[in-house]
Amino acid sequence: MLMNAIGLSEFGGPEVLKLMQLEKPAPGEKQVLIRVQGVSVNFADLQTRKGSFHGSGAVFPIVPGLDAMGVIETVGSQVTGIKEGQSVISFPHSGTYSEYVVADENLVFPIPEEIGFEQAAACPIVSFSSHMLLNKVAKLQGGETLLIHAAAGGIGTTAIQIAKSMGAGLIVGTVGSSEKIQEAMQAGADAVICHQTEDFVAKVNEFTGGKGADVILDALGGTYTTRGMDCLAHYGRMVVFGNASGSYSDVGTRLLHSSCRSVLGYSSVTTRKMRPEWYADTAADVIRLMASGKLDLKVSRVLSMENAAQAHELIESRKVTGKIVLKV
Repeated sequence: MLMNAIGLSEFGGPEVLKLMQLEKPAPGEKQVLIRVQGVSVNFADLQTRKGSFHGSGAVFPIVPGLDAMGVIETVGSQVTGIKEGQSVISFPHSGTYSEYVVADENLVFPIPEEIGFEQAAACPIVSFSSHMLLNKVAKLQGGETLLIHAAAGGIGTTAIQIAKSMGAGLIVGTVGSSEKIQEAMQAGADAVICHQTEDFVAKVNEFTGGKGADVILDALGGTYTTRGMDCLAHYGRMVVFGNASGSYSDVGTRLLHSSCRSVLGYSSVTTRKMRPEWYADTAADVIRLMASGKLDLKVSRVLSMENAAQAHELIESRKVTGKIVLKV
């Protein structure tokens, strides 16, 4: 049986994303088949489209997408704890720009009725990643100062809210244009720096009386990582989880040992493969925050799956804030 999907048969710009028909997947013994209702569009999807995730060894066609929300249609023979007909969010192994996906039982999480379509579809990658970045990796403590780059984006606005719920002290964001300052402020940031017109290192040190930030969440890489070391406090932790600037940075060990600072890495894909239990640890808290309204995902657009190319164009324009959701 065939299903509709958005995929690519070559790497390139948004125009390579095409509507195609692929074989409908079947779940294994410990897996579930999900009828997809919504998918969040993430920066990693753009990297998939360009070949950054697959390289020369890619097998086409490739379907982008890291997460999905929908309804369980079929459960494997050894699945327990979840059942057909439940609304869930999930982290499937295959791309999610499609009508159906298969996911392992331990990466599927039922959601209550209080969480509406847009919130549920937008939340998986950004909310789980933000929670793990702050709790599992950076181990943010109450009262600590947090610096978040790309603070008006999906993870940025989500991490601000989760950090607030954890009792963070001063929360500072950086954005690429003055038009995005308000988005980060509305999410709960205490101060926002436009790094195109202001020196974020000088401003963070000014805000903290020269101490620097205790935690830096860095999705930009490149010079932002290098310069971030100049405003990272003693015993501070910088978490690098992307390279949206287009490059990475080398950090010398001489900058670490005497100051007791750390540079850490995080990847949602690697964590899904090697530490899936982190997702289970995170799910209950994320779902609780969303159901109670304490975590409000910022959704900028809801587009049909057939308009995936437009979604990619919008993200690459850097003119959108918050999340874009594809409705299947």
